[in-house]
Amino acid sequence: MTTPNKTPPGADPKQLERTGTVREIGSQAVWSLSSCKPGFGVDQLRDDNLETYWQSDGSQPHLVNIQFRRKTTVKTLCIYADYKSDESYTPSKISVRVGNNFHNLQEIRQLELVEPSGWIHVPLTDNHKKPTRTFMIQIAVLANHQNGRDTHMRQIKIYTPVEESSIGQLQETSSWTTIGFSLC
Repeated sequence: MTTPNKTPPGADPKQLERTGTVREIGSQAVWSLSSCKPGFGVDQLRDDNLETYWQSDGSQPHLVNIQFRRKTTVKTLCIYADYKSDESYTPSKISVRVGNNFHNLQEIRQLELVEPSGWIHVPLTDNHKKPTRTFMIQIAVLANHQNGRDTHMRQIKIYTPVEESSIGQLQETSSWTTIGFSLC
């Protein structure tokens, strides 16, 4: 059981993007849900509005499936949950799984959330802090606070590391010998 890196309530994961070391890649994926109430689906989960949310409508576990068209490097998963607003709809136990498809998913993190309020940053790295490469991520809500049946998640973001371009490295590390050559 791991404890997520919890930021102060309201801390925005876009701060990660501002560092220039990661970028959000959720728009490159195909998202699906195990169930949802009408008007409370993927669109609300991805709309950048903390007032909207996905609401499941079925038996547990409640699943969010995120599939990429090609093998993708993922570093961090960010989930926004708000116990004060959602009470028994708030997840208390979450499993994060990765794999090539639905048939070979393996759990890489299991989280216990105690009345979460804000962004929860979940590292998707191995023991050596190396990011995960995967075709699919599945977030499974295994339990809710107060034994609630359905769940609310307000936002989910997925981040990949930004790799420096070799051109940028070349320009920074090389000393040019002629003006004409340095302009190329």
